[in-house]
Amino acid sequence: MYQVVPGGAGGTITDVIPKQKHSKDTQPLVGAGVIGLVLVIAAVTAWCYYIASLRKAELLKTQLLDLNKDGYIIRNQGGSIVFRMDFRSGTLDLDSCSKEGEMLSCERTTDRKLNFFIETVRPKDPVQCYRVRWEELVPDIPVEHAMTYKFAHWYGGAVSAIQHWPISIYGQQAPKPFVTSDIYSNRNEFGGILESYWLSSNATAIKINNSVPFHLGWNDTEKTMSFQARYNDSPFKPIPGEAPCAELSYRICVGLDVTSIHKYMVRRYFNKPNKVPAKVMFRHPIWSTWALHKTDIDQEKVLTYAANIRKYKFNCSHLEIDDRYTSRYGEFEFDPTKFPNASAMFQKLKSNGFLVSLWIHPFVNYDSENFHTCVERGLFVREPTGRLPALVRWWNGIGGILDFTNPEARDWFSSQLRSLRSRYGVSSFKFDAGETNYLPWKFSTRTPIRDPSFFTRRYTEMAIPYNDRAELRSGYQSQNISCFFRPVDRDSVWGYELGLKSLIPTVLTISILGYQFILPDMIGGNAYLNRTDGNSVLPDRELYIRWLELSAFMPSMQFSIPPWEYDNEVVEIARKYTALHESIVAPRVLELAGEVLNTGDPIIRPLWWIATGDETAYKIDSQFLIGDDLMVAPVLEPGKQERDIYLPAGRWRSYKGERFDIKEPLHLTDYPVDLDEIAYFVWV
Repeated sequence: MYQVVPGGAGGTITDVIPKQKHSKDTQPLVGAGVIGLVLVIAAVTAWCYYIASLRKAELLKTQLLDLNKDGYIIRNQGGSIVFRMDFRSGTLDLDSCSKEGEMLSCERTTDRKLNFFIETVRPKDPVQCYRVRWEELVPDIPVEHAMTYKFAHWYGGAVSAIQHWPISIYGQQAPKPFVTSDIYSNRNEFGGILESYWLSSNATAIKINNSVPFHLGWNDTEKTMSFQARYNDSPFKPIPGEAPCAELSYRICVGLDVTSIHKYMVRRYFNKPNKVPAKVMFRHPIWSTWALHKTDIDQEKVLTYAANIRKYKFNCSHLEIDDRYTSRYGEFEFDPTKFPNASAMFQKLKSNGFLVSLWIHPFVNYDSENFHTCVERGLFVREPTGRLPALVRWWNGIGGILDFTNPEARDWFSSQLRSLRSRYGVSSFKFDAGETNYLPWKFSTRTPIRDPSFFTRRYTEMAIPYNDRAELRSGYQSQNISCFFRPVDRDSVWGYELGLKSLIPTVLTISILGYQFILPDMIGGNAYLNRTDGNSVLPDRELYIRWLELSAFMPSMQFSIPPWEYDNEVVEIARKYTALHESIVAPRVLELAGEVLNTGDPIIRPLWWIATGDETAYKIDSQFLIGDDLMVAPVLEPGKQERDIYLPAGRWRSYKGERFDIKEPLHLTDYPVDLDEIAYFVWV
């Protein structure tokens, strides 16, 4: 920058030559000359400032990104602004900035030193990416950038208790730890399946680096999402032995359309499954004891449940014995009172063609016989000093939580599962919990964890030996575990808060985060007391039927409340849709599942996947695609036997045989859908 410095010689000059008296005729000429000189100097100065500003403006540009002292903007190839980020943790001193090749770097804010850079990364056209890093050099100073979300619709991040598609932001939230949580009991937190990745309808994607102590906040007045890195007042930890200097680093990529940019990001930054689970999991439903019996389960009820599955002529991929088959939580043996002859029960189930999986969890309650063993062997997560095990409260009591960063704890837990498999022939396990909210706020583990959600990752790894039929409800960087992931328990209600309407937005969100083998929880929800629509202990009959129809078009189906608890008509509808799932849906899903191993592309897709130029498609949360050629539009409202349907441009055939050859999107208003129907359309 140019700086005006006062100049000229000091002191007083004494004239030795007598002053001559100027005539009045020469005074106007002198005045004009002075004015002219001033104008020339002003013009030169202005020109210098102009040239300097041009050089600075050129310096602070890289490709389609413009940097200023308070943030930056990114434009697309057409020149429109598609992304804006504001700096909330300081103002850059632009005089400290320089440009070398494709990297802009700055060394100071207006009040302190830092390391900051934006580097242009040149992948294959037409994708343009930028690496951004802001690193503080002083401990305990948070780094915060605020992304404006008003330019587009956004998707991704995490599952939530009230799930919308696209993301809907309400109110203000100071940045809080972006870690996995059980949203059934903590409904304002982030969910159990979570990745620091967001995607927008204007073909922009952002991926926060996994090393960042990441906190997320928002403000619906400013229309911003706050991305913050900090260690102070946070469960995140710095590298052992290093000062807690926060660093916020991420990558932004811009493409031509939302589908292609997502494909690029998934292929480059996400883990992918390395195998497809057992095919029968896609073809035949799972039958769980949970919603029907809760913890009041015993040997007779399991055998009766299995007998009824056969009596009513349903297929079964496996039978799942859920909560409270043991005497105490943390034990791995059947309660002899409730299951007087577990071996005989398993033999009978096997002879009738049933495989059986068991519910398990990472907790050992203090009244369990295994609690003392785990304390003595140091198998639990510990309090911060590492000297004592940390007690935690979960939904079934108080106890320790196994430290899955500890090889001894992993081996002990694995040995218990292997024992159940060898003794009874257990086929697999339903791995419950795993979220970080069940860890103490401050804790220590055998292998230090910087990011609490890495505990979730370690827990999900325990499912790998059983991933043909295993089921997980939490996930963080866990796409390659290669088993089914299910959203947290649903209530037996119609709405968006863990109800039927939340199901499609939740499945689409999980898919965008890279988890494609999805088990959409139990048909009709969990029938919890005071969280069930209807006048009985069963879910509302109409709700149950609509839930069943939707589940038939998901990658896998799961019953617990059986259809015969209602009436013969519901049984017939259930038979109809389990058969439809096996004959129409499962073959297509299995074909797509094989492609997932290479591409990571969703099996269940949003409508914008094939209609990237249509604004309406970005807002539809009650329809979805299986692949590119099967579109599903369930009824999700009580008392309705019709619905509005959006058909993307193309050649479609409805389930009724109607043909639609359309060059523009078509809205079908009040399209009739009877109670025993679900609207679906096949690309011709």
